Amino acid sequence: MNSEEQTPLRERLVDAGVELVLAEGSGAVGLREIARRAGVSHGAPRRYFATHRELLSAVARRGFEELAGRFAAVRGTGPRERVAGAARAYLAYAVERRGMYELMFRHDLLSSDGLEAAGPRLREATVPLFGELARLVGECTGDAERAPVVTAALWANLHGLAQLRGWGSTGLLLGEGREEELLEAVLSAHLGAAQ
Repeated sequence: MNSEEQTPLRERLVDAGVELVLAEGSGAVGLREIARRAGVSHGAPRRYFATHRELLSAVARRGFEELAGRFAAVRGTGPRERVAGAARAYLAYAVERRGMYELMFRHDLLSSDGLEAAGPRLREATVPLFGELARLVGECTGDAERAPVVTAALWANLHGLAQLRGWGSTGLLLGEGREEELLEAVLSAHLGAAQ
């Protein structure tokens, strides 16, 4: 029995979706192409995913699981260092896994009303990331009550920075090699200056 036969079909379909989104971007992830890459009939994905959005959500969930693994690997002596490490991990992920990163935040593609079967599973992968970051931000700022809002603002700022980097805009604005300085300005704006 080859490894393809040992891997459950549902996982093979998600694997094929991950491969496709990394190679060609989120716009290329169609059911037929995923089925072709998984070596099954074009109708096979419908046995596991009622809609195209459910399959995309399963692929995006993989991305959030990968990002969570990177966040978990961040080490630091204090909460600010850990937030800074998570920010660097986030920005590196956006560069290294561009297609996946883009899909992960396209909730317009992933769910229409939050009631689809894949929706809760996707939230299970995203909410803990945000929660842990908010906990660290609360420790940094000393204001646990406002931490979720500050964290959302920080995340939005990081997302914008990742987009600008991906488009090559930060180098045009500041000159090359100033990414770390820009990241420190983002962190300082939300957490206060480094001690």
